[in-house]
Amino acid sequence: MKEQDIFKWPITIYYEDTDVGGVVYHANYLKFFERARTELLRYVGLSQQQLFADNMSFVVSSMNLDFIRGAKLDDQLVVNTTIQNVRRASIEFNQELVNDNNVVFCRAVVKIACIDPTIMKPIALPAQLKLENN
Repeated sequence: MKEQDIFKWPITIYYEDTDVGGVVYHANYLKFFERARTELLRYVGLSQQQLFADNMSFVVSSMNLDFIRGAKLDDQLVVNTTIQNVRRASIEFNQELVNDNNVVFCRAVVKIACIDPTIMKPIALPAQLKLENN
């Protein structure tokens, strides 16, 4: 994957995602972004089950969210995910939940650390997550 590549993952807003006012409950945006990052891993050939078997896991080390507008029941949206900053044991993602007109509903900057879960210490990222230089 290249830094400028945008990984797109579709999201449909279901009843279970909304609050009593019919607007997406704020914590569910985290789920949408998490699912998109997980699918990006699959896209680059990384199986979470295989990573666990190899004593490798990802943890969120920081997250900054901007709630811009409320998504509603039955909205058809897309999470756009780009890789921004790759270090030896961490990676930073920019994510946006948008509609077909590219109107942004929520924006996040998420930093993920790669760890060995048996000792809870940072380890090097898998090669599939390192950015290509061309």
